[in-house]
Amino acid sequence: MSAEGPTPAEPPAPIRLVVADDHPVVRDGLSGMFAADPAFEVVGEAADGAEAVRLTMSLAPDVVLMDLRMPGVDGATAIARLAEAGSPARVLVLTTYDADSYVLPAIAAGATGYLLKDAPRAELLRAVRAAAHGEAVLSPAVAARLMDQVRPAAPALLSPREHEVLTWVAAGATNREVAARLLISEATVKTHLLNVYGKLGVGDRAAAVAEAFNRGLLTPRRASES
Repeated sequence: MSAEGPTPAEPPAPIRLVVADDHPVVRDGLSGMFAADPAFEVVGEAADGAEAVRLTMSLAPDVVLMDLRMPGVDGATAIARLAEAGSPARVLVLTTYDADSYVLPAIAAGATGYLLKDAPRAELLRAVRAAAHGEAVLSPAVAARLMDQVRPAAPALLSPREHEVLTWVAAGATNREVAARLLISEATVKTHLLNVYGKLGVGDRAAAVAEAFNRGLLTPRRASES
């Protein structure tokens, strides 16, 4: 070891970034924010999706910060084109829209992350760092929407036949009348009603009808159908 001591480690290379947004003020604001941090280097700015694709393919950034609603080629289309071209750049969507019609196409096209423009500065910086390392980054609102898409639907409380029987009972039909209308036996009607009582936690038909209305399982319109 020399008398001068160990050589200091080289600082990590900055994360190279392309900012794509059709609003000049937004682009300037984002570029200035990242330029102020030595951990980042803004290598290009694009005003639409087509330009974002061209700059990404020529400049090879680590991350593309991509708006979605832009003239000409929109953000989701640009993301898909970059994926088709084999670009290794990570795309982090930054937009004001969190509706399914925006979120799902962008994620399906290959976006690494999806943030809203009201994200705090520190969160945005962390998100770009995470995206550069291939980590998925989602705003809480977007994560909740994706969870809703993949979460299986809750099973119906009543079976279709149980619901049909209860609908006729709510309309004032007797067990015999229900049996005649549905072409089943009275015993079967009673069995369906017992199942309904158990599922709704009630002990008789009047309570079953009331509880079904309370839970939104029956509506006045349907109960009055004949």
